This record gives sequence, C-alpha cells and structure tokens, in this order.
Amino acid sequence: MTLLSARTALRTVAIVACLPYITLKVAWLAGSHIGIPDGSALLDHRALMAVANGGSVLMDGAVVVLALLLTRPWGLRVPAWLLALPMWVATGLLLPIMTGYPAQLLVLALGGDDDGAKDAGRPFLHEWVFGVVYGGFILQGLCLGALFVLYARDRWGRLWRGTLGELPDSPTAPALRAAAVAASLLALAPGTMHLLWAAGSTAGLSADRAAGRDSGFHVLEAVYVLWTATAAAGVLLLAFRRSALPLRVPLAAAWGGSGVMACWGGWLSIASLAGADDARPPTAAMVLIYAVQMLVGTLMVTLGAYFLTERAAGTRGAPA
Repeated sequence: MTLLSARTALRTVAIVACLPYITLKVAWLAGSHIGIPDGSALLDHRALMAVANGGSVLMDGAVVVLALLLTRPWGLRVPAWLLALPMWVATGLLLPIMTGYPAQLLVLALGGDDDGAKDAGRPFLHEWVFGVVYGGFILQGLCLGALFVLYARDRWGRLWRGTLGELPDSPTAPALRAAAVAASLLALAPGTMHLLWAAGSTAGLSADRAAGRDSGFHVLEAVYVLWTATAAAGVLLLAFRRSALPLRVPLAAAWGGSGVMACWGGWLSIASLAGADDARPPTAAMVLIYAVQMLVGTLMVTLGAYFLTERAAGTRGAPA
C-alpha cells in the first residue's frame, strides 16, 4: 500500500467512524430517546441537552474537516495555529477515551463492578451506546493521530529532529524552566485529587458523584493521573533538556498531556456546572480542581508553543 492510499484509507475510516455519534445526536435533537433509559439525567434539562447535542455534532463534524485538511494539498497552506488548535483539542478529548475505555472493559472482565449508576439511582445511557460511541471515538483518534503525524512530518519535521541534549542554548531557557516548574507544581493539585479519587477517597466529591462511583470511575480517575504526570514530564524535559531522549518524545508527551488536562478540565467544569441543581450541586473542591486542571493544561501547551516558535526561528533556513 502506498503512502497516498494509506492516507486515503485512514481518512475514510475517520469519517465513517463519526457517523454513529452524529446519528445518535441528531436523533436526540429530533426528539428520539433511543439509547436513553427512563429516568436518565439526560432527560432532566431538555433545552440544555439540545444545546449540548448541537455543539457535540459540530465538534464531531470538525473531525471530518480535520481528516480532509490533513490529507488534501490545500491543507498544507492552512495557518499553523488554525490546524494545531483543533488538533490539540481533539487529541486532549480523545486520549482519555482511547486509553480509559479499553482499561475499563478489562477491569470489568477481571471482576470489576459497573453498578455505580444503579446505586446512585440515576441511569444514564444503555450500555450499547457506550460501545458504539466510544468505539467510534477510538477509531477517530487512531486515524486522526496517524494522519497528523504524517502531516506534521511533512510540514514541520525539522522541528523535532535530534535529541534533547543536542538543543542549542537559549537566552529564554531560565524563564522556560521557571514556568515549567511552576506549571508542574500547580499540576500537583488536580493530580493529587484525581489520585485520591482513583484510590477510593470521596474527599471533595458531591454526594451524587460519590454514590455513582464504580470500577469505571476509578479507572478514569487513574487515567487523568497518568496524563497529568505525562504532561508535567514533557514540559520539564523540554525545559531542562538534560536527556538523550529524542526530541519528539517530550513534545508528544507535552502535547497529549496538556490537551487532556485543559480540555477535560474545561469539559468537566462545564458538565458539573451545567448539570447542577439544588439537589445535586458540585462541590467547591470539584469546581476548583477542574478549573486549575484546565488552566495548567493551557499554560503547558503555551510553553510548548513558545518552545516550538523559538525552535522554528532557530532552524529557519536549515534543510528540511
């Protein structure tokens, strides 16, 4: 299979993988309750859910645009930020699903429980919906990730050549190190809370959220800890440069980890506040942790963007 045909195949799979999610969301917008059990929290706020469903259709539709942009000649002429920002968001939103959902299935197969929603008395969705939707998300993530690597290699490959130890000295290195250390220290707050929640603590959780815990909840909290640590490791390696690691390793870690922190911090903030009512308000600790997570992830990707901008200026004119 040629590289061109491989890209075409990846693009096709990515686009087709969007269809189940978009179809479900459009059906819900049209008034269907397919996949939604009676008593689901999704039926409590119909106007809000209509807005959320419309927004999520647009977000998954953006995957189609990205798949085309990454494989068509005109995509190479798109401004870097216009491609990088939505790809970073897509990476951040998809990575916990790609790593967490298979882990949740494995834990269930090994005897884990999935009775949290039942214990909380708030059924959410029928089980088949998660398999269909998350299976589609995993395919989207794998295909988009492969396409982005190929695209970035063609357009920006010179920026991640070599190892960390080969990076030239920079007058801004002290500032980058200080910012990376500050971001990593701030990341301890959400990282520690997610670790406590993964280990079984209910500190800071609302009563409704605590009652809905099951093995899937603990796995997902552990996944957040993993990506928080990955982000911190990535930015620290880029800042201190004392390693023989290929440069692409910490860049990928900072890219993916910061995306997970910022995008899921933002998503969880919106979800906890938008779904709040007098009976099930989020705790102040939850709101604070999600907000700090979002801000730290944004700071980390800003550091990465600055590093790449400086790197591009230093390599301008070098052979591609």
